[in-house]
Amino acid sequence: MDKPGTPGRPTELIEYEMMVLGRHVHMGAPSKRTSANLERSAYILLSRLQGQGPMSIGQLSEAFGLNASTLNRQTAALVTAGLAERIPDMDGGMARKFRITAEGTRRLDEARAELVSGLDKVLAGWSPEDASAFADYLKRFNASIEHIDGRPWPRP
Repeated sequence: MDKPGTPGRPTELIEYEMMVLGRHVHMGAPSKRTSANLERSAYILLSRLQGQGPMSIGQLSEAFGLNASTLNRQTAALVTAGLAERIPDMDGGMARKFRITAEGTRRLDEARAELVSGLDKVLAGWSPEDASAFADYLKRFNASIEHIDGRPWPRP
């Protein structure tokens, strides 16, 4: 008989490995910043703006499931840092939208390259087929979460 808390079923194994992965991510980034000096929230917001284009606070709130006050703080920090800018709604709406700037794109690309380089080191001993299969499973896993949550993430 398994001890309490000992993973057995696949979902228990996945939960356990996700907990360990979370620990690795946390321990690998003690400041929660990349060398491009992007906090996690800035990295995610800029990634969404880069992938989807300009978005209003309302659209960001719907996309992330966050309240407007949280997003106002986060977008204000992006604007202050010169990583995003407020622009009029091209469709004529009242709300202003946020668009990633050239500096935001440069810093996001730098941060992404750093993270990909780290993953290259982690996966160095994996076959290309295994790495590709892992990417496919991870995408499928995330898509299942997004389906349940009703908030799909734009993918290239």
